[in-house]
Amino acid sequence: MFETLTGRLNQVFDQLRRRGKLSEADVDAAMREVRLALLEADVHYSVVKDFVARVRQRAVGAEVSKALNPGQQVIKIVHEEMIATLGEPAPLNLSGPKPRVVLLAGLQGSGKTTAAGKLARLFRSRGERVMLVAGDPYRPAAIQQLQNLGQRLDVPVFTQGGIKPPDLAKKAFDQAEKGGYSLMIVDTAGRSQLDEALMDELRAISARVKPVETLLVIDAMIGQEALHIAEGFRDAVALTGLILTKMDGDARGGAAISIRSVTGVPLKFLGTGEKLDALETYDPARLASRILGMGDVIGLIEKAEAAFDAETAQKSAEKMLKGQFTLEDWLEQMRQMRKMGPLSQILEMIPGQMGQAARNVNPQDVEKNFKQVEAIINSMTRRERRNPDILNASRRRRIAAGSGTQVQDVNRLMKQFRGLERLMKQAKKTGGRNLRGLFG
Repeated sequence: MFETLTGRLNQVFDQLRRRGKLSEADVDAAMREVRLALLEADVHYSVVKDFVARVRQRAVGAEVSKALNPGQQVIKIVHEEMIATLGEPAPLNLSGPKPRVVLLAGLQGSGKTTAAGKLARLFRSRGERVMLVAGDPYRPAAIQQLQNLGQRLDVPVFTQGGIKPPDLAKKAFDQAEKGGYSLMIVDTAGRSQLDEALMDELRAISARVKPVETLLVIDAMIGQEALHIAEGFRDAVALTGLILTKMDGDARGGAAISIRSVTGVPLKFLGTGEKLDALETYDPARLASRILGMGDVIGLIEKAEAAFDAETAQKSAEKMLKGQFTLEDWLEQMRQMRKMGPLSQILEMIPGQMGQAARNVNPQDVEKNFKQVEAIINSMTRRERRNPDILNASRRRRIAAGSGTQVQDVNRLMKQFRGLERLMKQAKKTGGRNLRGLFG
């Protein structure tokens, strides 16, 4: 979502880094470019105005003039002020007697039902006993969608036909209390627009079950309209936080930067894809780093920890050190890496020059290459995968024909594998110090 903005800002940063000294005119020129980049990214004009004014005030002061590297100091200021604009992190409040209730609100199509499933998955993994409540009797298939999510997650879904959502929520609460559930997530109905009937229903549900959190789910793809929607709900309902969905889309992303400053309501989660694990706890420092092209190492580590099985990774590392790593093991490692999420999201988390180089790689080309590697290895016999030394010319022709590739593709794959084997031998000499970092 921030790809264009990140590219524009990095052009400004590159110009700043080249200068040994910065005059006030240099700072003004840089701030004009930053202002244009933010406005083109659909950041609210008042947020842009305040942000640029704060950065400029600090950039023309002693803080920069006395710095050994003035350009780098300005970039540091931009980073700090971006964090300030994005607001303080606000974790979900799960205090008080059980069951604690999380109420989800939003317009139709914002992704409330999917967000309910993502939250259920997240908090069940943290040891909570979760119940989902299907509080949307109006949208066709809304109840079925939530039930399907609950079945995939092995989380119960409370539903009952013929009663109004406030009464249904109260019945669900009573059952959750009796059943010893610690968290109840209520998926409410949306409307195509802000209307009083929607707000009345939300207020009635809130009065019956006393939620500890009332989260507004907003589609980040709708741009600055998201700010107006958030303000409308905030003025009618006691919102405690926001969930921005579809952050993996190709919109300009300005809503994510503006929404806390404009509405005063804290962001709590970001939806980064359709899968149930594609939900990030909002962290302004990490988001600011990604917007400014500085990567997100912590996020990258978290994705790796979630994707890689620790025991399998340890066994792989030990096999590599013993020189027993096979094509089967290599394919398994590549499949584990794919579980980390879309490649475009992974690349934007890599910091520094390595990250910039990686972002120049076309993710579609990488995905195509992986599928080719997978097809080639799957076309081998088990003996060939475990002992590739036996791959003579006729075997390679058979493998190429079976995988729909060329013999040179098979040869290229084997060259890459031999390079990996040489890396393993080097790692063995150092006791695996460099290798173990690859597997956590």
